[in-house]
Amino acid sequence: MTVRQQIKTYPGVPYPMGVSVTADGRLNFAAALHTKEECGVLLYLNDRGTPVRLPFHMGKKVGNIYCLQVEGLTGSNFKYNYYAGDEIITDPYAAIIYGNEKWGRRVDPSLKGGICSESFDWGEDRPPMTSLSDSILYLLHVRGFTRHVSSGVKNRGTYDGIREKIPYLKELGITAVELMPSCEFVELEREKRPEPTMEEAKRRYMENPEAEETPRINYWGYKEGYYFAPKYSYAASDHPAEEFKSLVKALHEAGIELIMQFYFPPSVKQAYILEVIRYWVLEYHVDGFHLLGVRVPMALLATEPMLGNTKLFYEDMPCGDIYENNETPVYKNLASYNDSFLYPMRGFLKGDENMLPSVLSCLKRNPSQAGVINYMTNYSGFSLADLVSYDGKHNEANGEDNRDGSDSNFSWNCGFEGKTRRKAVLRLRKRQMKNAMLLLLTAQGTPMIVSGDEFGFSHGGNNNPYCQDNAVNWLDWRLTEENRDFLTFVKWAVALRREHPILHCPEELTMLDYLSCGCPDLSYHGEEAWKLNTDRQNRIAGVMYCGRYAKKNRKENDESFYIAYNMHWEEHDFALPALPEGCSWVRICDTFEEAPEKSGDGKRAEKKAEKMTAAKPEETAGEGRSTRVPGRSIRILISSAPAAQKKADGEGNFPGSLSGKSSGSLPGRKKGKRKASHSEAGPEESRPEEIQKAGPKSCE
Repeated sequence: MTVRQQIKTYPGVPYPMGVSVTADGRLNFAAALHTKEECGVLLYLNDRGTPVRLPFHMGKKVGNIYCLQVEGLTGSNFKYNYYAGDEIITDPYAAIIYGNEKWGRRVDPSLKGGICSESFDWGEDRPPMTSLSDSILYLLHVRGFTRHVSSGVKNRGTYDGIREKIPYLKELGITAVELMPSCEFVELEREKRPEPTMEEAKRRYMENPEAEETPRINYWGYKEGYYFAPKYSYAASDHPAEEFKSLVKALHEAGIELIMQFYFPPSVKQAYILEVIRYWVLEYHVDGFHLLGVRVPMALLATEPMLGNTKLFYEDMPCGDIYENNETPVYKNLASYNDSFLYPMRGFLKGDENMLPSVLSCLKRNPSQAGVINYMTNYSGFSLADLVSYDGKHNEANGEDNRDGSDSNFSWNCGFEGKTRRKAVLRLRKRQMKNAMLLLLTAQGTPMIVSGDEFGFSHGGNNNPYCQDNAVNWLDWRLTEENRDFLTFVKWAVALRREHPILHCPEELTMLDYLSCGCPDLSYHGEEAWKLNTDRQNRIAGVMYCGRYAKKNRKENDESFYIAYNMHWEEHDFALPALPEGCSWVRICDTFEEAPEKSGDGKRAEKKAEKMTAAKPEETAGEGRSTRVPGRSIRILISSAPAAQKKADGEGNFPGSLSGKSSGSLPGRKKGKRKASHSEAGPEESRPEEIQKAGPKSCE
């Protein structure tokens, strides 16, 4: 008896959509088809034979949903499509898509659906449920993250490749991985080229009348796709669903969440979007979603009970449509995800005037109903290394005559366009990258780091590499060694943020002394304590966070922080607020200082940095004393009681490096007599200053 003869059909049920397995082992097909012609299921029982047609009239119809149950099939021996008259339709609810298994290959003209027949053992899988205030996001492209041979993983450019890099992600300190589109999409598409003139078109035709258009890669994947299926070509095996689940499970075991990006064009129905999100939560244990598109029903998604613990990010969260009577959520899972942080911070970084009011707002912003996702770079636009290396975009490789991509980059090349060996320029660029990371990681919202930025990966000035499936987008992991000092700095900054809750409070700071401790939770300073100059020309600000307003644990208050931001090209004196008697400020970071010279042994270099750079006490004798901060640099001071001061001076621990403690100091450079260049506009070595030892009731 043939398989066709074994197949029996019965009336189906209209929900769930797609293909599902009933309690008695039958397969239920449910499809929404808008047609008056004959329609049904096409079963492909092998790759070459004629498909079996099962008309829907043998089942029943509910509204526009046709449904049919089939007995005699197993998940491993068939693929399927729907037909309506002469049209063949790939199921938008298919759990697996066949025909696009190899990245960048010409696909089968008719993609086919399949079901996931294998069961998956989730074991004791539990979502990390990291709060937005404690989260640090890490954006990556599944293929580009490990496709380069330098990644050192076995299965490059795959879900498994990410899983092999989990130890690196843990060491970096991030709490969530955000994947660029990873559902099934067809990456080959018509090449974008400028419209030819009549003469050019005629010449091309005369040279080769049968020439076909060369397809190009849509590397990013921001297009309509098959939203229920993980991308097959991102899997190292023939089981993409199982491999994706293994990645989620492994990330959860490491305490890392998985956030998925989905782009929904206007043609995608809102009810369908809700079903997609529910499916990935239930089937794949995904922790959150960054949703892109102009017709995403955020109010509907945000009020869906099943998604109450699922992070939902959107460009502008419509809180007025979600919360009634100005209520606040029990678990803040919503966040706005847009460029409102990026542009003012970039302008401030490169020294533009009139940036300070917007910058202070970005540093403080942390709404109660929905969080904010902050970033200095994103998948589109310059990478962090390019942000300090190029004044203009260089997108010629995209084949659009450099007309694509944004012209508003708010970048500065530090005195030379592109690659250079000039030491002064390279020093300034490295300092600006450190400044950018600290601007991001000392802001109160939820920071997002783009993969590769932490070790200085460059797209070569291309700010729109959407079609570059090559070294332009593939992370070069050799840079983790070449730029070890900067990577170590980023790890330290991440660890500092995570260890000190005052740097990432769950609620927006009020700038009030509501504890009556003699100091508000947040205060601004400048060349005078408690007074900030907000003139257009001012490019400096001292921001103090009082540790009394955040607790490390039930018994211990956090330390207080004074962060001096000087984005002017000249040095400035920052007035320091008074501290309680017996307390003093300790300098733990100064981006003007450089790391020691490289050593062939990376571990020895880290130990050398740790030994050389114990935390530096700033000495004071009274209110009005100041700390002199070089141009284009950021200095971080932390309050220290005598015992803590002794520990910092004696140990000089370097968090995120060998010790893992964030109370220590960053790598500093050897003292020397290098003269600062005019572009750097700062002294070679900042002097130790004195800091007040009498003032408010407590420094912690």
